[in-house]
Amino acid sequence: MRAKILAWLNENVPPKRIQHILGVERMAIELATHYQLDADIAAQAGLMHDLAKYFKPQRLLELARAEGLPIDEVDIAAPHLLHADVSAIVARDEFGITNPEILQAIADHTLGRPGMGAMSCIVFLADTLEAGRGDTPELEALRQLSYQDLHRAVWHTCDYSLKYLLSTRCLIHPRTIRTRNWAMTMSHAAVVT
Repeated sequence: MRAKILAWLNENVPPKRIQHILGVERMAIELATHYQLDADIAAQAGLMHDLAKYFKPQRLLELARAEGLPIDEVDIAAPHLLHADVSAIVARDEFGITNPEILQAIADHTLGRPGMGAMSCIVFLADTLEAGRGDTPELEALRQLSYQDLHRAVWHTCDYSLKYLLSTRCLIHPRTIRTRNWAMTMSHAAVVT
């Protein structure tokens, strides 16, 4: 299966993005192993998380609409934000993936989702924090945190992404904010109990 996915990626994704995808796969396996979760599920979700990354905006919107996904004004203005949800559709339709944990982790990797499970948290973190993203002190601190507390790491990774989006004057999807607030609440709840 991995060879088939890599062959598809080589046809549909630039080489630099494939390096990122392999980095996400690697980090997702490491995090899953650390948290005693299924490393094979993490590997598959990591390998397929960006299947639709280079689809044209119109195709992303069409596939999302055909699937009945909720589409808001931010999605319409920035259809590339739909690539995570659409990648899960491609994983299902192109590669026959039916495991809901894999599909959900793929769908959640960009914007997150309030209430997401540990595997989704892992792929979400790996997407932002894999080694190819750089080695700034802030990224290194987030990587360390991801091995200590998944919810706290998701919260702080959302903050990191939001700072970037604000500084570059990009649209911010409301789901990112809801994910951040959920993870922050979960992190505080863990401290209280």
